[in-house]
Amino acid sequence: MKKWLPWILTVVMAGWALSTLRPSKQTGFKTDEFAKLPVLMNGRFQPFDSVARNSLLQIRARQTVPVEENGRSRKLPARDWLVEVLMKPEQADDRKIFRIDNVELISLLKLTEEQKYYTFTEIRPQYDEIGRQAERIQKIEAANRTPFERELMKLYSATALYQRLKLSLKPPNTDDFAAEVSAYETSIAPGVAAVRAREAGKEFDKAAFDRLLRFMSGYDSVARFALPLTIPSPHPEEGREKWLNMGQGLLDGLHHQHGLPPAATYYATMVSAYRQNDPASFNRAVEEYRGWLAKDFAPELRKANHEFFFNHAQVFLDAMVLYVFALILALGSLLTFGMFANLSEALRRSAYWIIVVGCIIHTIGLVYRMVLEGRPPVTNLYSSAIFIGWAAVILGLFLERIYRIGIGSVVAACVGFITLIIAHNLAVGGDTMEMMRAVLDTNFWLATHVVTITLGYSAMFVAGLLAILFIVLGVFTPMLSKKLTAGDPAKAAPAEAGKSEVGVVLTKMVYGIICFATLFSFVGTVLGGIWADQSWGRFWGWDPKENGALMIVIWCAVILHARWGKIIKERGLMVLAIIGNMVTAFSWFGVNMLGIGLHSYGFMDAAFKWLMIFNATQVCFIILGFLPLRVWKSYPGIAPASPSPSGPAGGKAAPAPAGA
Repeated sequence: MKKWLPWILTVVMAGWALSTLRPSKQTGFKTDEFAKLPVLMNGRFQPFDSVARNSLLQIRARQTVPVEENGRSRKLPARDWLVEVLMKPEQADDRKIFRIDNVELISLLKLTEEQKYYTFTEIRPQYDEIGRQAERIQKIEAANRTPFERELMKLYSATALYQRLKLSLKPPNTDDFAAEVSAYETSIAPGVAAVRAREAGKEFDKAAFDRLLRFMSGYDSVARFALPLTIPSPHPEEGREKWLNMGQGLLDGLHHQHGLPPAATYYATMVSAYRQNDPASFNRAVEEYRGWLAKDFAPELRKANHEFFFNHAQVFLDAMVLYVFALILALGSLLTFGMFANLSEALRRSAYWIIVVGCIIHTIGLVYRMVLEGRPPVTNLYSSAIFIGWAAVILGLFLERIYRIGIGSVVAACVGFITLIIAHNLAVGGDTMEMMRAVLDTNFWLATHVVTITLGYSAMFVAGLLAILFIVLGVFTPMLSKKLTAGDPAKAAPAEAGKSEVGVVLTKMVYGIICFATLFSFVGTVLGGIWADQSWGRFWGWDPKENGALMIVIWCAVILHARWGKIIKERGLMVLAIIGNMVTAFSWFGVNMLGIGLHSYGFMDAAFKWLMIFNATQVCFIILGFLPLRVWKSYPGIAPASPSPSGPAGGKAAPAPAGA
C-alpha cells in the first residue's frame, strides 16, 4: 500500500484534471465558436466568452444560469446566456439572474419573497424607481450606505449592465436584423442625397429622408449604450483606437463610400439566423466571419482563441479540487502519525504528489495568464491571490521535502485552496485581466517590487499557518512530543533523525520562513519606495499601503529580535506568527477598505466582514496558544529538554514550559 497507493491516486487525479480539458461537443448552434470571436472591452481584446463570464459573474455571481426545459433542469453556460441576451433579449428577460436578498428592496420592487433570484421581466415595472433611488444613493459615500442602499446600488449596476448588453448587437424591437441592415444599406445613398438637398434648401425626397432617419434613430441608441466594440477598423494598422460598437459601425457607413463594415453584416446575419432558429445559417456566418478576421486580424483572433481555451480549462478550479483532496489525505496522515506507520506514510506520499500535480496546473494557469496579459504575475488583487497561493504551495512542498512528516503538505494544500477561493470571489468584481491603471503600467516594477513583496505576504501566511498547526496539534494531540527517528517511515531529513521532536521541527520551520518573509518584505518595501519616487516624486508619504508594508517588516523584526533575545520561546514564536497573519491581511486587503490613499483602488465593503471573521479566528488560535501547558496533550514534549526547578506531580523534573 505504501508503494502503490500514492501512484494510483496521483494518476487518477491527474487523469481527472486532463479530462476537464476535453472540448464540448455541440449540435445545433455552435455558440462556442461564436464565443471565440474577438471584441474590444475594458481596454483589451477578449473573446465573447470572457464578456459573458465576467458579465454574468457581476450580475449573478455565477457563470451558469439554471433553466427548466421540457420538465428537466439544466445549467445554461455563460456563452449561451450572452447569445440570448444579444440576439433574443425577450427570452433572456425571463431568466432568473438578479439576486435580491434585502427584504426592504424586495418590498420596494413589489416582488414575492419565496425566491432569491428574479427575472428582468419581474423587475421591469419598478425599473424607473430603481433609477430614482440610485440617483439619491450616489450622493452618499459608500462607507455610509445602509444595507438596503448597498443592495439597491448592486441591483442598479447589474440591471444597467444587462440593459447595455441587450443593445450591443441590435436595436430593440428588431426581428430580422439581416434584412433591416440590407434595407439600411440600400437607403444610405438616396437618404444622404435627400439630407444634403434639404440642407441646401432644395427640394428633397422626403420618403428617403424619413426612412434613413428611422434607421439612424435606432442605431443611435446602440451607438450610445452598446458595451463591447465588435466592429474592427477597415484599416487594421489603425489599431484598437478605431474599433467601434455595432451602432457606431452602422452609422459610420454613412460617411464612407465603401459601404457598411463587413463585420456588421456578418453579425446581422447571425442575429437573424438565431432568431429564426436556423443553426446552419448561424454557424456558416460565424465561420465566414472568422475567415474574414483571419486575413487582417489574426493576432486578435488568436488571442481570443487562447483566452477561450483558458476560460474553458478552468485550471485554477482544477487545482483547487486537487488541493482539497490532498489536504484530506495530509490530515489523515497526521492523524495516523505514529500509530499506523505504513498507512500514514502512504497518505503522506499521496498528498505530496497530488499537491505536485496541483502545483503544476496552478503554475500553468499562472504562466498562461501572464502570456495573455503580457504582464508579470501580479497586476491586481485577483492575480495577487493566485500568486500568493502559488508561492505558498511551493514553500509548503519545499518544507515537506526537507521534513517528511506531512505538515508541509497540509500548509501547501490549505493555503493553496484558501487563496484560490479568495481569487474566485474577487473575480465576481468583473474582468480580472482589465487594462492597467496608468501609474501601474510598468512591467519592470510589477516584476520586481510587486512580486517581491507578494512573496513576503506568502511567507508570512505560511509561517502563520504553521504556527496554527503547532498550537492545534499541541493542544489536541500528542504529536509535537513524538520523536523523529531514522527508523520512522515518516522520518525527517537525516540531520534531524533520531534527536528531534515534531514540535522542534515545526519551530525551525516557522523561524526559517519568518527570516525569508523579513528579507522579501523589506526588499519589496524599499523597491516600492523607489517606484513611488519615480511616479510621484517622493520615496515615502505615509500612505496606508506603505504603512501596511512597513508594519509587516517591523513585525518580522519584532519576532526575530524577541526570539534572539530569548524573550519568547516556542509558544511565543507561534503566537507572534499568528498575529503576523492579521498584520499581513490588513496590508493586503485592509488598506483598500479604508478608501483613502494613492494605493486604494476601490472600497471593498463586502470584504470587511470576511476580514473581521479571519481576524476573529486568529484571535481564537492565539487564546488557544495561551492555555496552560498542563492541558496540552503534547505536554511535556513541547519545550526543549532543559529541566525546570520543579516537575509535575510525582516530583520528577519536566521540560521547561515553552515561552510566552
